[in-house]
Order: sequence, then structure tokens, then C-alpha cells
Amino acid sequence: MKNKTTTTLNACALAIGVMFSGNLLAQEAVVLNGKNLTLEDAWAIAAQGKTVKIDAAAMEKMKRSNALLMLAAEQGVPVYGLTVGVGLNKDKSLFDAHGKLSPDVLAASRDFNRNALRAHGAGVGPDMPVDLVRMSMVIRLNTMLTGATGAQPYVAELYAAFLNKGITPVVPSQGSVGEADITLASHIGDAMMGEWRVIVNQQTIPAAEALKNAGLTPLDPVGKDALSILSTNSISTAYSAKAIMNAKQIVGITPAVFGLSLEGLNGNVSPILPQSVSVRPFPGLADSAKSIRDTLTGSYLWQPNEKRPLQDPLSYRTTVFVLNEAQRDLANAQEMLSIQMNSSDDNPAVILDASEEYAQNGQVKQYYVKGKDIKGAIYPTANFEPLPLALAVQKLSVSLGHLSHNSVQRTLHLSDDHFTGLSRFLTAEGNSGHAFGAIQKPQVALHSENVDLANPVSLDGQVMAGTIEDTFTNNLYASQRLQRIVDNMAAIYSLELLHSTQAIDLRKIAMPEITMGQQTQALYQAYRKAVPFVDRDRIYSDDIKNGAALVADYPVQK
Repeated sequence: MKNKTTTTLNACALAIGVMFSGNLLAQEAVVLNGKNLTLEDAWAIAAQGKTVKIDAAAMEKMKRSNALLMLAAEQGVPVYGLTVGVGLNKDKSLFDAHGKLSPDVLAASRDFNRNALRAHGAGVGPDMPVDLVRMSMVIRLNTMLTGATGAQPYVAELYAAFLNKGITPVVPSQGSVGEADITLASHIGDAMMGEWRVIVNQQTIPAAEALKNAGLTPLDPVGKDALSILSTNSISTAYSAKAIMNAKQIVGITPAVFGLSLEGLNGNVSPILPQSVSVRPFPGLADSAKSIRDTLTGSYLWQPNEKRPLQDPLSYRTTVFVLNEAQRDLANAQEMLSIQMNSSDDNPAVILDASEEYAQNGQVKQYYVKGKDIKGAIYPTANFEPLPLALAVQKLSVSLGHLSHNSVQRTLHLSDDHFTGLSRFLTAEGNSGHAFGAIQKPQVALHSENVDLANPVSLDGQVMAGTIEDTFTNNLYASQRLQRIVDNMAAIYSLELLHSTQAIDLRKIAMPEITMGQQTQALYQAYRKAVPFVDRDRIYSDDIKNGAALVADYPVQK
């Protein structure tokens, strides 16, 4: 899937605004059922304007889940966020139904829900890009359709309507500690009530006006609606999703980028041979080595060359290991993301027809609810904990940091005539200028930033809410940092390509008969369409920018 590593708010708002104003949504809808949402489909809805449709069976399950929840309230079962408060206020009773949901009881519930959505609207920082707000809404709608939230069905219908009609709540981008994005996601509920701001066709307008224009009835939250909207990790998961998607592009293009540099260096293929990697059979290593060998099919590197060293710099020899770990960490991050997007992170969890394991114990028995034609249980959970995803994001960040390191070192060696046998700083004949002597600095600067960004943040935090909320994962911040690493990597690989293609051209002048690998040749040709050979000193900033765009969009091997 093609994508840009950097999407600005205005650009995305413009693109999505054109989609909706141009009535281009008559394409096949993505059906959400809470079970099998893919990253590709989620992004197609979030950034490309594809419509959503709620699976009928999933909606029926949501209706029954809501009925079970309200039955619990009628029967006096204590339910977090419904009959008792949230956070430290879990010991405060909100209302006592005494077997009947009277008008007064329902009014008290609505009052609590509205105040909960208002009081949790405390995000800070720049507003989120439109595509990521929409991505978070896709994810939350899908997880809501698992039936474990207990929210009234109209909440899900509003998520779908907002997505399909191009109504995007304004959501700040900072303020989550990674145990549900409660101070950010609440803005979506505020907009559903008509009490906040939204973006429609690139314009920021009052939510009440947008609802009226779209013919939508504002949400009148009751029961567990507020908690279902705000107590979710969908905001940080949206950032995780985009960063992982873009990281996949960086990892995917790595074999071709490396192969081109190996050809520019006149390097040795021995470290990627099956015989070499079989000595240390780490999982996936043989496949990673093959992916590099495949890029070099037909390359002159498979023929002997008297000027080729027996041993290349370590950054060349070890790239197969670095690539392999990045591929493994990417696969793990994708797996954790898929689970996060297709399961409920609700507390409490409303489980229809719950199994009766341990139900013989009084402590467990109290969670069960049974009516005339419905039964289940409402369990307090820790399912709001996104640590598996946060750690996967951080591990992938570290792996990309190693890719960044090897790229910078490979590039520095390509500038060194001692290693290449070419001109110093890859200076073209007749160029009396500086050539590539100065442009190593931005690459090193970006890598230094990557090293800092790869440091784990999941342990950073402070005990809050009267000490009951004493853990944190900072998944939002970790995912934002991964995205910055990915953006930096596009520029770092762009600078490497600037050097490797220059080295190839200089080498061809001396050795016209050399051939390139099939895949490295394709990348070389695509790059040369964007960035020409450097025969005289010039301003390089546009070259770096154009190269980064190529890296972000280049079709990679699956």
C-alpha cells in the first residue's frame, strides 16, 4: 500500500473534504463487525474516504449488550461508570435503581454521562490531523461492535454517520498517559452531544451546527455511553497504526536501498549467502538474507573483482541482521495492532452468555445478570491496558534506530575514497567544488534524533487520581515518536540513495560493462527520475525532499 510518511492536517482535510463534497463515496463500503478490521481497510476509511457499514449481527449483539447492562442497573448490580462513579469515585453511588429505572434514575444517569464527557475533555497541544481522528473513530467503532461496551446502539450509529458524512471532531493531540485516552477521546463524545467543534469540508464549525446540517439527532448519553466513548485507547492506537503502516514501507524498501549501496561500494555478498547465515539460524534470518540476494539478481557483484575487499565495513556486513530484527519487530507490532483493533478495551466488560467458570464463588457470582431472555456478566477488567502494543511500538522504534545507524555509516563510507576506490566525496570529474563533503551533517543529525526517539517512554509517569491510577504506558507518545523516526528514516534513506546512485554512475564511467541487480536497477531508475546526477555543486535540499518522497511511496516487495 502506498502512503506518505507525513500527512499535514490541511492536506488531509482538503483531500477528505474533496471526497465528501464531490460525492465520491459510492464505492463498496467496509463492513465492520468487531472481528476482522485490517489496517488497510481502516486507512481506506480514515484517509481515502471509503464508507463504513455496521454488520447486522454485530449491531444485534450491541443491542443485547446494552440491554444486559441496563438490566444490571435495574437489579442493583454495582457497575463501574453506571451505578457508581469512576476513578477514585468508584466508592460513590450515583443512583440506586431498586429494581426499576425510573425517570429520576435515568435523568441522574444522563446528568452523570454528560458531565463525564465534559469533565474529561482536557486535551492539550496541536489538534490531531483529520486522518488520525477518523482512524481513531474507525477503530473505536469496530471495537465497540464486539458487544462488550454496553453502550446504546445509537452511539455506534453516530460513529458511522460521522465517518460517512465527513464530520470530524476537533481533538487535541496530547494528554494521554496510555491507560485509555480519556482526556482526548472524550472530545468525540462532546461533539456527538453537539457541545464541541468539528471539521466539515475543511471548515471548523460548531458541532451542533454540523449535526443539524447532517440531519443527525445529538447524542443523549445514558447508562455507560460516556465511559464507552472516552475510556478507549483508540486515539493512541490510531497513531500506532499509521506509524506501523509507514514503518512497513521503510522496512520493505531496505533490501533495495542496501543492495544499491553495496553495488556503489563494490561490496562483498558473502555475509548474505545462505551458507553464512545458516551458521547462526536466528528466526527469519535466512529469509532476510534471501530478500537482499533477490534484489541483486544479475548484479556485477556476483562476479569476481580484483579491487573488491575481502571484508566490508561492519555497517554493510551486519545489515542482514539489522533488517531481520526490524522485520520481526514489525511483524510483532502488526500482530499486536490487529488484536488491539479487533477486541474490546472496555472496563467494565459486558459479556453476553458469559461462561460460569469460578461462578460458584461468591465474589465471582455477583457479576452475573439474568433476565427473562438474556443473561451474562459484567466484569471489572484491566482491558484498557495497551502495554503489549506500546512495547511492540517501542521495540520497532529501536529496530528502526539500528537501520538508521547502519544507513548513516554506509553513507559515510560511500563518501570515503579509501573504501570505494572512487573520488573523495563522490566528486564528479571537472567539479572543483565541495560535492558531498557537507551533506553528511543532516543525516547524522536525523540519526541523533532517532537515537533519542528510540528510548523507551512506557515507564515514565506519575501516580494520579488519588493514587488509584498508578500505571501508564505512554503509547500515544511512543507511537508519535515512532512516526517521527519513520519520517526521519525517509530522509536518511534519501541521502543514502543520493550517495549510492552517484557512486554507481561514477563506477560505470570507469567500468561501463558492470550490471546492476534487477531490483536495484529499478530503484536506481526511479530515483534518477526524481534526482539527477550531481556533476556540479548545487543546492541539495530539494533533492533530499524528492528522494524522501520516493522512499515513502516506492512500491516494495511483499
